[in-house]
Amino acid sequence: MAEKMMQESAGVVTPDMFEKLKRDEKDADQIGRASLTAWQDIRIRMMENKLAMFGFWIIVLMILLALLVPWLSPNNHYTNDLSNTNASPDGKHWFGTDDLGRDMLVRTWMGARISLFVGVIAALIDLVIGVVYGGIMGYFGGKVDEVMNRFSEILYSIPYLLVVILLLVVMEPSLFTIIVAMSITGWINMAWIVRGQIMQLKNQEYALASKSLGAGAFRIIFRHLIPNAMGPILVTLTLTVPSAIFTEAFLSFLGLGVQSPVASWGTMINDGVKAMSLYPWRLLFPAALLSLTIFAFNVFGDGLRDAFDPKLKK
Repeated sequence: MAEKMMQESAGVVTPDMFEKLKRDEKDADQIGRASLTAWQDIRIRMMENKLAMFGFWIIVLMILLALLVPWLSPNNHYTNDLSNTNASPDGKHWFGTDDLGRDMLVRTWMGARISLFVGVIAALIDLVIGVVYGGIMGYFGGKVDEVMNRFSEILYSIPYLLVVILLLVVMEPSLFTIIVAMSITGWINMAWIVRGQIMQLKNQEYALASKSLGAGAFRIIFRHLIPNAMGPILVTLTLTVPSAIFTEAFLSFLGLGVQSPVASWGTMINDGVKAMSLYPWRLLFPAALLSLTIFAFNVFGDGLRDAFDPKLKK
């Protein structure tokens, strides 16, 4: 005992000074969770966001119903039945009929096709133009960035409704006219977001290494920088869709969009407002589905933004 105390006072390390760990204590130091890629982590965080997933499944349901209901229904949204005008919802016409006796159920989901088609196509056009334009602005910088940025600011300052009216002077109201009108200025927000992301990423080591190895500017932009900026790009794309859907409905409501007898939520809401006091179902169903669709895209886009934001990681 005296020898042991002398060793301890002298700082000598002996085997009996250590205690063996039990098996469960060793396991406690091991990593209990498998490593995840960035996209797997984003997917998990999206799944944990109940409101965002609710919006996602609402979007999926809307797309399926828009595709299947007009195809499966025995009624036709063009067929007039003047003996059954403004009928209230029943077993044959679940959403009732309009002032020409047309089935509101089929017309409402045909309007969903128009709105979803315009929203997706306009968002994809904004994506392509905005990514290319913003990528060039952000990467080259200097005079190129200044000139291109001033041009986008001039376009952004032009009132959107004025652009539509000017187009309608040259082109007749149609679905194509709406898409063209939205595409003229709709890409600017996407371009500015991409520009900011590229300016942050172009001085990263992997971009500089690629440049030093002889890679061209466009290869660096689209092979290295754009994929690393996909988070904000996808979020902006998702939030562009409800904006485009609302714009199409608004223009159709004003008579500047698709024309009757083609069904659109905007034209149906316009017709329903005139008969709202007597036949409220003509306004209720298209307005409710339009609101639900915009809500679903917005909460899904918010969920994507939260999932891509590294500051919110636990």
